[in-house]
Amino acid sequence: KVSRFVDDECMPLVVEHFDKGAFPMAIIPRMAEHNFFGVHVDGYGCKHQSHLVYGMICQELGRCDSGLRAMFSVQNSLVMFPILVYGSEEQRKKWLPQMAKGESIGCFGLSEPGYGSDPGGMQTRARAKGDGYIINGKKMWITNGTIAHVAIIWAKLEGEIRGFLVEAGTPGFRTSPIQRKFSYRTSPTALIDLKNCEV
Repeated sequence: KVSRFVDDECMPLVVEHFDKGAFPMAIIPRMAEHNFFGVHVDGYGCKHQSHLVYGMICQELGRCDSGLRAMFSVQNSLVMFPILVYGSEEQRKKWLPQMAKGESIGCFGLSEPGYGSDPGGMQTRARAKGDGYIINGKKMWITNGTIAHVAIIWAKLEGEIRGFLVEAGTPGFRTSPIQRKFSYRTSPTALIDLKNCEV
């Protein structure tokens, strides 16, 4: 079923989008219809599937295009699963059903311009303000960053690394596309700039 979907619906889109360096957004609702989002989640509109099925979907999407596979794995493993395990019930109810339908896309903001994905050198900082936090820093090479509705942003809070759920459109949260990528040419990759971003 997944192989046929990739052959019939993904392959015809890839060459055109690869040439443009753009992600085929029209494929997202179709991926949702095939229950590609929320494979690690029970409930919240998601259909839990085995790790084997997850791996096979990754393999088939990657056979077509690495950007498709990256979008799928970030949505599932790096955003939906952390929201399920570490998020509040309010966050789960808000984001997981939307993400399962492909109506909301997530990104995972760890890598930085100066240190890559080494959290020991992380420069992004958060400080408490009332019931929330203020975040300042930059994230780079963030898959799904240009199309994301919500981001998990990693920052140091009083010396400890913490994850923060940041909704796109929050004042101080800005994304800009990274272009001229090669193996991930269609991946919607971004630089995320956080300036006094209040969450």
